[in-house]
Amino acid sequence: MQSRYSPNQKNKKPYIKWTIIGVLALLLIAAASWLYAHDWDAEHATRAVNPSENQQTKVPETQPAKPEEKSGKPEDKAEDPAKPEVSTAPPEEAPAKTAPGKPKTEKPAAGEKTDATQYPDTLALPKEPTVINNILLANKQHPLPETYAPGEVKEARTAFEAMRADALKAGIDLTAFSTYRDFARQKVLYAGYVAKDGQEAADRYSARPGFSEHQTGLAFDIGESGQEQHWASASFGATKGGKWLMKNAHKYGFILRYPKGAEKITGYMHESWHYRFVGQKAATEIYSKGITLEEYLGVN
Repeated sequence: MQSRYSPNQKNKKPYIKWTIIGVLALLLIAAASWLYAHDWDAEHATRAVNPSENQQTKVPETQPAKPEEKSGKPEDKAEDPAKPEVSTAPPEEAPAKTAPGKPKTEKPAAGEKTDATQYPDTLALPKEPTVINNILLANKQHPLPETYAPGEVKEARTAFEAMRADALKAGIDLTAFSTYRDFARQKVLYAGYVAKDGQEAADRYSARPGFSEHQTGLAFDIGESGQEQHWASASFGATKGGKWLMKNAHKYGFILRYPKGAEKITGYMHESWHYRFVGQKAATEIYSKGITLEEYLGVN
């Protein structure tokens, strides 16, 4: 059967198809050229759809963090020793709270000194003795362990014998009538003094067990042979031997441990016979400055 369409009709459809494609291509090319000419991008398109976003300010990536986001703590800041830190907190700002379980320790006010004549009620004997600048310290605030028992220190004995030898040249025969005493012996002596004079009086001239310098093995009670009536007496300081010691003991490393007028610093009343070995260098400085061991070590 002969076809209803003529050859010309069959060729119309391809022509229409390519015409439409060509028109669309021209439109796309025109649109792309316009967008390029106007620097149109996705961000512009978004802002065109949402005009309110045009008023928002973009935060630069290099903007510093807010104060509450900064890392570290106030104590991490280095301090300039020449310029004391000045607080910038407002007067009404509440003080920082102490961490739970760690009570705040109050420091003594500037210039305030410890009452060296008193024993702290809660101070227990330590496990280790107190050593400051290589010098052993024993007083009412710095006790010794109960088990500390060095005996008489050989270096101190050697220094004493050298001092005695030189004193003999001046016609003075020095003797150390009491040196090392252990904890148990001091306990007996102190109890006897308390029974005799009462604790308050005994605490002025005798140390409680664990607090005595004699337990260090470095303390020497010195007198003069033939002058026993002045042993362990304030009158010894006025004797020839007592005066010689005051002037020369530092040359051998000894200091008068409890000088006159220093009870509030040393904790004990004046004892003209009680000398302590600290070494020649420290003894010479203490003697030349006229200070006590506590002052020399900076503990009072």
